Amino acid sequence: MPKISLENLPEVIVSSSSSTKLISRYLKEGKLRKLASRLYTRNLIDTPELITKRNLWPIVGSFFPGALITDRTAIENKPASDGSIFLIASKKRNITLPGIILRPRKGIPPLPSDRPFIGGLFLSSQGRAFLENMKSSRARKGSISRTLSRLEIEEQLEALLQRGGPEALNKLRDEAFKIAPLLKLEKEYKHLDKLIGSLLRTKPHPLQSLTGIARQFGFPYDPNRLSLFLKLQENLMRSAPVSRLAPSLTPEALANLAFFEAYFSNFIEGTEFEINEAFEIIFKGKIPPQRPADAHDILGTFKIVSDTQEMSKVPKTFEELLDLLKTRHAMIMEGRPDKGPGQFKTVLNKAGSTVFVSPDLVVGTLKKGFEIYQSLEVPFHKAIFMMFLVAEVHPFTDGNGRIARVMMNAELISSLEQRIIIPTVYRNNYLSSLRALSLHEIPEPLIRTLDFAQKYTLSLDFSDYKKACLYLQKTNAFLDPNEADASGLRLILPPADIGYL
Repeated sequence: MPKISLENLPEVIVSSSSSTKLISRYLKEGKLRKLASRLYTRNLIDTPELITKRNLWPIVGSFFPGALITDRTAIENKPASDGSIFLIASKKRNITLPGIILRPRKGIPPLPSDRPFIGGLFLSSQGRAFLENMKSSRARKGSISRTLSRLEIEEQLEALLQRGGPEALNKLRDEAFKIAPLLKLEKEYKHLDKLIGSLLRTKPHPLQSLTGIARQFGFPYDPNRLSLFLKLQENLMRSAPVSRLAPSLTPEALANLAFFEAYFSNFIEGTEFEINEAFEIIFKGKIPPQRPADAHDILGTFKIVSDTQEMSKVPKTFEELLDLLKTRHAMIMEGRPDKGPGQFKTVLNKAGSTVFVSPDLVVGTLKKGFEIYQSLEVPFHKAIFMMFLVAEVHPFTDGNGRIARVMMNAELISSLEQRIIIPTVYRNNYLSSLRALSLHEIPEPLIRTLDFAQKYTLSLDFSDYKKACLYLQKTNAFLDPNEADASGLRLILPPADIGYL
């Protein structure tokens, strides 16, 4: 073997007859350490498990050149919960590595439809992976079963359907049909075909998974969002009940409060007007000729939030929830017919790294969320949950943030509690708290953010428009959030002798 310096060696080395002497020398010098039989590393610091997982597939390829990743590993795309990786290879002996067990078996070698993978390995095609997982297997000696359970297969098919729509399942079925005779898995194909047909509601066949059964009955839902809703509910149920009764307002004060609510709610979504310009739109009917649609957005929001009777309506049934959402959305988005006012979306939408609920899962996910909402009793908790439910599902093409905050405040107003406004300077706090729950399953920031926003709203005096503007200005409400952050400024409560504290 040519002379090779330690620095030129990879982090892990699987020994062979040609490398035995070199490895032996570096071991004696303390420059290599042994991780498992035939497996060595020049990393003398990190744990064996971390090193193995970081170099996983090249290691597998070194032990089993040309092997096919199969069974549950081909669908889960990672080691099983016990570290098992399932392969089709020429050798059958299991190999135990730190945190990993390689479990080869005999089988039909890679087909043309299987895909080349890292380290000279092959990855089963999607059709083959599902066909081979349709064969039942038993866990032995405490190890995990080689193939997925029927329930797990259903859940994987449902996830595929959510990601790619019916086309994805039909493509899978066509591929499986072509290769089933080559794999001698015709019987397994028939079972797979029935499962796919049932999920697509074209063939009657009993399902086991909750998501699959929900789809059969016409209410498919997003299970990941359901997990978020349950997480939020759990934290709300543990939170101390908060009750801030709203003060009795004159018609003028109520109109002023509704104005600022509509103004700030639209500003959050990018419909930005100078405060005086917005005042003329709402109270003087002056529509800027260059921005009629934006003006109608703020007018539509104001019409709803200034109507106490409308804002006292909360859903008692799921059908009422759908009706309130569509009716209020139609009012807000009346000036944007291209956005489908009052109609649920037909195209997937996203914001930044957040991909919202697929159009075909909107109704079912709202339904599951509403069932959880009904378990809450404290108005403030119901308001938070309702806002997040609508914001997270994002059921409309546009206007979702505004309708979510309308639904939130309706929960409070219907119980005679203080509504919430989100001033411009508080925008980043509010959106960051939503992302913390949506992306990281951390609900506490959202609860804290809305708690302070309600406390802040209650602290203001809306009896006079100019006075309210002054209070908002002094508490930094109108500041651009990014500029405020750079200057170390934040939303503050006014002095205790002002307003309704």
